[in-house]
Amino acid sequence: VCSMGNSTSRLYSALAKTLSSSAVSQHQDCLEQPDSAQLDPIDPKDLLEECQIVLQKRPPRIQRDFVDLKKNAASNHRPIRVMQWNILAQALGEGKDNFVQCPMEALKWEERKCLILEEILAYKPDILCLQEVDHYFDTFEPLLSRLGYQCTFFPKPWSPCLDVEQNNGPDGCALFFLKDRFELINSANIRLTAMKLKTNQVAIAQTLKCKETGRLFCIAVTHLKARTGWERFRSAQGCDLLQNLKSITQGAKIPLIICGDFNAEPTEEVYREFSNSSLNLNSAYKLLSPDGQSEPPYTTWKIRPSGECRHTLDYIWYSQHALNVNSALGLLTEEQIGPNRLPSFNYPSDHLSLVCDFSFNQDPDRLM
Repeated sequence: VCSMGNSTSRLYSALAKTLSSSAVSQHQDCLEQPDSAQLDPIDPKDLLEECQIVLQKRPPRIQRDFVDLKKNAASNHRPIRVMQWNILAQALGEGKDNFVQCPMEALKWEERKCLILEEILAYKPDILCLQEVDHYFDTFEPLLSRLGYQCTFFPKPWSPCLDVEQNNGPDGCALFFLKDRFELINSANIRLTAMKLKTNQVAIAQTLKCKETGRLFCIAVTHLKARTGWERFRSAQGCDLLQNLKSITQGAKIPLIICGDFNAEPTEEVYREFSNSSLNLNSAYKLLSPDGQSEPPYTTWKIRPSGECRHTLDYIWYSQHALNVNSALGLLTEEQIGPNRLPSFNYPSDHLSLVCDFSFNQDPDRLM
C-alpha cells in the first residue's frame, strides 16, 4: 500500500465521507445528489498531489501537447475547454473486456481512479463528458462537485456491469460543468430509440449560458451501441439523437457540441448522418489532419483474445459556423502507447481522452 503522507489523505477523507451514498440502486434516475454540495471545496492542486502519491510506484503520466488551430485573431473571452472520454467501466475492465496484455494489477480501482482523476486534473476542462462511468456516486460526483462542477449522471437501463460479480452498479454517461463559468438553462436525459424501440443507450443534453459572454450553447454526451453487426442500429440511434438535438437547439439556433463514444468508424452511416446533418456539424479532431478532412487513425487501441483492435470511435462534434476550435490535444503515439496497448499501468482506459478549446464566433449574425 502506498503511503498517503503524514496527515490523513484529503483524497481518502473526501471519498470516505461519501461511501454511504454509493447505493446506486437508490439513484437510478440520474441527477445531482444534494449532500455533496454541503462538503468543503477541494483545491485541485491538493487532490492532484494526493493522486500522485497513490501512483508513485507507477510510470509517470504520458505527456501530450495541444495543437494550436486558431485561424483568426485571438478571441476576447476565455476559451471553453471540453473533454471527452470513455474512461472504461471498472466492472467491465475487470470482468468482461479481457485485455489479455494488461495485468489485472494495472486495473486495481484504488489506483486506476487516481490515474483517471490525474488526467482530468491535468487538463482542467470547463466541461467534462464521460462514458462508462460506474463509480459516479462514490467517486466522481463527490469529488468533482467539490472541485466546482455541477454533475449529472444517466445510467444505462440494462448495464452490462450488473452481470459482473461485486459490481458497483450500472455504468452510464456523465456530464460535468464548472458552475462559476456556466448557468444551467435546461437539462434533458435521453434514452435513445432505434426502429421506434427504446434501447439500452443514453444521452444527456444540457443548454448552458456562458456567464462571461451571455451566449447560450448546448452540450451533449452519448455512448452508442457497440460491436460489429450493429451498424444499422447505431445509425437509428444517431438519427434519434439528432432529432432530439434539433428540438433542443431550436433547429440549430443554439450552438451545439456533442461528445461521445459512437462505436463507429468514419466509414459508418451514423458518422455520415452527423457530417451531413442540418445542424451543420463538423468533427473537431479532423482539424488535426494536414487537410483538415481526415479523422485520427485511432482513438482506442487494445488487445483482446480475438486480436488487436485499433479504431477511431470517439468524437467531438460542434456547430462549425457558431464555434471555432482554438486548439486540440494531440493523441498518444504508438510508441507512447507501447506494445501491450491500452489500458496499462500509466494509462487507465482503452480509449484516449479528447480535449478541445472552443470560442464563439465573434459575428453575432452568424448563428450557425
